[in-house]
Amino acid sequence: MASMQVSDGVRKELVREGSGPPPRAGDEITVHCTGSLNSPRKKFWSTKDPGQKPFTFQVGLGKVIKGWDEGCLTMAQGEIARLTIAGYKGYGEQGFSAWGITPNADLLFEIEILSIQRK
Repeated sequence: MASMQVSDGVRKELVREGSGPPPRAGDEITVHCTGSLNSPRKKFWSTKDPGQKPFTFQVGLGKVIKGWDEGCLTMAQGEIARLTIAGYKGYGEQGFSAWGITPNADLLFEIEILSIQRK
């Protein structure tokens, strides 16, 4: 699998190539994703779990964690990638206790872009 450094604190491993251009900041994307603590590896959320559904957001506008914005802006529709996100590009010093994410925890997300709505 191809791997690349997206930015300081965000690494991307390509699982499946997509097609077409990546989204631009402000585009609305819909994704399937599974999020885990990187160490120890422990899943905290997945859109594929029972009762969950794909997640839609405007990319590149700070509506999600910084590592998601940076990583998703490099992906094409249909692409599946694993993003390894350093704590400071994730939930930072506050963590996210509702999901068991401790302060400054490094995270791993497998993200599939299902659709891109150009804005």
